[in-house]
Amino acid sequence: MHYAEIADIYEKIEATTKRLEMTDLLVQLVKKTPRDLIDRVVYLTQGKLYPDFVNLEIGVAERLAIRALARASGWPEEKIEENIKQSGDIGETAQKFIEMKRQITFFQQPLTVNRVYDTLDKMARATGSGAVDMKTALLAGLLSDAKPKEAKYIMRTVTGSLRLGVADMTVLDALAIAYGGSKEARELIERAYNISSDLGRVARVLAYEGIEGIKRFHVIVGNPIRPMLAERLSSPEEILEKLGGKCIAEYKYDGERVQAHKKGDEVTLFSRRLENITDQYPDAVKLLRTHVKAEEAILEGECVAIDPETGEMQPFQELMHRRRKYGVEKAMEDYPVSLFMFDALYVDGKDLTLEPYPVRRRFLEEVIEESERIKIAKSIITGDVKELETFFLEAIEDGCEGLVCKSIHGDSVYQAGARGWLWIKYKRDYKSEMTDTVDLAVVGAFYGRGKRAGTYGSLLLAAYNPENDTFETVTKCGTGFTDEDLMKLPELMKKHVVEHKHARVNSLIEADVWFEPAVVIEVLGAEITLSPIHTCAMDLVRKGCGLAIRFPRFTGNYRLDKAAEDATTVNEIAEMYQRQLKKIAEV
Repeated sequence: MHYAEIADIYEKIEATTKRLEMTDLLVQLVKKTPRDLIDRVVYLTQGKLYPDFVNLEIGVAERLAIRALARASGWPEEKIEENIKQSGDIGETAQKFIEMKRQITFFQQPLTVNRVYDTLDKMARATGSGAVDMKTALLAGLLSDAKPKEAKYIMRTVTGSLRLGVADMTVLDALAIAYGGSKEARELIERAYNISSDLGRVARVLAYEGIEGIKRFHVIVGNPIRPMLAERLSSPEEILEKLGGKCIAEYKYDGERVQAHKKGDEVTLFSRRLENITDQYPDAVKLLRTHVKAEEAILEGECVAIDPETGEMQPFQELMHRRRKYGVEKAMEDYPVSLFMFDALYVDGKDLTLEPYPVRRRFLEEVIEESERIKIAKSIITGDVKELETFFLEAIEDGCEGLVCKSIHGDSVYQAGARGWLWIKYKRDYKSEMTDTVDLAVVGAFYGRGKRAGTYGSLLLAAYNPENDTFETVTKCGTGFTDEDLMKLPELMKKHVVEHKHARVNSLIEADVWFEPAVVIEVLGAEITLSPIHTCAMDLVRKGCGLAIRFPRFTGNYRLDKAAEDATTVNEIAEMYQRQLKKIAEV
């Protein structure tokens, strides 16, 4: 299969503003891809070589890419740099300079998907003193044989700015239609993805074994399971009513959620976003290796920073000191951690994801040998409103965010990759309107004036609608940004810039700059109001109106641990608005 066939589809995907059209184009791509290449094509379309949990990135800096393009095109690096500043897109620049390259390439070979993938893989694996030169030579070799359009997407891929904005869920729709005959097969395929976090593997099984192969799909230690998420409510009465009158309530610790995979003495830790963070927490790895009695297990817990002098729990921000490649030993001394485990997803050959929560909890209690530094999350089982409220206040007093209340009924399975009412967050912040922060996706920006000339004056933010996989605008935010924030925003957002409103963004507002939904920031507002111009929950509360957050302020927290699809949902915003109205009526 020639890489040009992929590049043609990418160009059409980039040009469309319609999600259904994007899906149709992906279906075309999947159908024309030979089955022995389907995993590679899926990964390339995601802008990567492997699933996120495999710590192998192409890792090409812009400077290296410019050098390779100069070598392939015969143009000076200075000219290429100048054009990138004008275009703002290294891919467009590559296309232009390959079109007018000054040197003839003898014996030019058409690029195949295998050649592109294998070359990028060699670049990703290049290490040591000669790595930069090797990467430059490999990339220049590809660009020398590339057609202009191919050069555009190769260059974007290697620099981590493919910009297609193709969501995993859109790829799943395309796979369901191409291999399952319709979207009806989507549920089975999505479960396979949710328990493996590997779209390439799912696509390959589909290509070779069809839906029957997907039915046999199973959990594998080392492949992270997409995390189950919780809804939110603001009172014990609502929570108990929603959970059938009785629940298990657990402390909600203010730490980093981790999914631990143990196979013998080997322990791997994955973040909420399924990144391999094992190297950041060698102390947590040691705790799990010595205190998990199972030979093989997949367990979930919260990694919490502890004051080394008092032993008290520290806020989440303290854990950010552990997000480093170097100086880990010193950080481990200054910011030690404890583990609070709350779920068991797999133990010694048994997949527990379809078991009710009380069964999973029982397995967890059997395999964890508790100590001062590793414990099972503190919990009670209750159907009493006062007892739940008292336990909530106790959790706050102990330095936690609040509670997670979980269903204990027969249907309380682990909903991998989903947000549902089997788990409900109860945090102190939710007891009054908009004192709680929301996490919103950055989908657009407006140029600044005066002091903010030359950067962005405000950002267009959106909530996520999981029902149709779109982002609906809810506010414009220009307050709370420091001078440093304003300076780095254009650079932070640079690789996410798209030429027009993204196909997954629902907006009535015209931004000066559009972004693919990728970056999430934390915002605090004064109140939620009806809005004729914002599309969040449009027509849900009143015909012709959406919901908007008034007087938003950036808290300074870039939620780099969250994907855009983990942003606060449209339904959550609507529920916050309804609770606000209810409280006003009571007054």
